[in-house]
Amino acid sequence: MQIGVSSYSYSRLIRSGAMTEFDAVRQTAELGFDVIEFSSLNPPGNQSFEEYAPEIRAACDEAGLPIANYTVGADFINGSEGNRDVEVERVKDEVRIAHLLGAPGMRHDATRGFPGSRPGERSFDDALAILVPAIRAVTEFAEDLGVRTMVENHGLFCQDSDRVEKLVNAVNHENFGVLIDMGNFLCVDEQPDIAVGRLIPYAFHVHAKDFHTKPGTAPDPGEGWFRTRGGNYLKGAVVGHGEVPLTSCLQVLSRHGYDGVLSIEFEGMEYPVDGVRIGLENLKRYLG
Repeated sequence: MQIGVSSYSYSRLIRSGAMTEFDAVRQTAELGFDVIEFSSLNPPGNQSFEEYAPEIRAACDEAGLPIANYTVGADFINGSEGNRDVEVERVKDEVRIAHLLGAPGMRHDATRGFPGSRPGERSFDDALAILVPAIRAVTEFAEDLGVRTMVENHGLFCQDSDRVEKLVNAVNHENFGVLIDMGNFLCVDEQPDIAVGRLIPYAFHVHAKDFHTKPGTAPDPGEGWFRTRGGNYLKGAVVGHGEVPLTSCLQVLSRHGYDGVLSIEFEGMEYPVDGVRIGLENLKRYLG
């Protein structure tokens, strides 16, 4: 199993200008990760993605750091002003960027759900009729470029393991699978190790993520915390410092013979480089 890190882990530093994506590449290599994953790209100035992506790929090649995955946003119900066909073409453009990066996989969202103003049915099952043909069109296009596509348990509406499983089986394409995020199941109040066990047969990529938790009946803990769908409190944590049952989740991966990439995605309040470094140390120890 290869251990990677998502560039999203450094996003606070990148947004502030304290770190560039090239710095993130060097830092990731220095920390001893096997691979890196990019959460979108941020070309400087007026530079195009088509120019920037090969530069990032060259920097990773120089650092001996393969790019394992490319992560982008998408919404096949609300995106591109609600025009599904336009959104499909936009996401295909992202696949082209993944191809330029040399990434073997690309994760995209499905949807954040129906707008509250929509009349009639708004369930997840109702969304499938819209999502499935769009996602299948993207993955068929991506397959021709050698890129596997996947959806993550992310965004509340498509976050429960049973919903993600239903979506993958409805798309029913060998080039489409799941990015399992161990921590994100807590956002919908689902037990992570049970959820990982449900989705591991469909896994293309896995995120190791941790959260601190408090019950919704507790006093509001303030800055840094957010509410789950059921009203409980979560705060990003260093991998190994929170309440996600990481060792149980890792045992599920082992029992099912998962030998792909396991990427740290750090969302805590600690200094990002420290959070990533400590998380890597913990993860290596758990795997050992």
